[in-house]
Amino acid sequence: MGRFDDPERGSITSFVAVIAACLVLVAGMAYDGGEVVAGGARARSLADKAARAGAQAVDVDELRSTGHVVLDPEAAVAAAEDYLHRVGASGSATVDGAEVTVTVSVTVPMRILPSPDRTITAVETAAAITEPP
Repeated sequence: MGRFDDPERGSITSFVAVIAACLVLVAGMAYDGGEVVAGGARARSLADKAARAGAQAVDVDELRSTGHVVLDPEAAVAAAEDYLHRVGASGSATVDGAEVTVTVSVTVPMRILPSPDRTITAVETAAAITEPP
């Protein structure tokens, strides 16, 4: 009987290959999953900060003449979108009365898992202060 006649010869190689592939997938889920969670937090943070920037654009003429706090819609949208542009994010803003709502999308690349990149969208709203604290 020759050394190549053993039916179990090389079986450990198959086992190691399967286990190595599984370990890479587990590592990918941990790393890429963490990146997705971090991307969601980043999208929410960017949307929140942009909404707060937009909420500072109070229509001063309206406030002085009526006492009502409303936003200057063009200035609020411009301030929110300017903030997003400065930090390199993409998104949009809308104004409703004294509130500005910002939608931000962040793309998270999948570096280990064989799947397409993830796009995470966050929506945050901020309001101009209507009364002193």
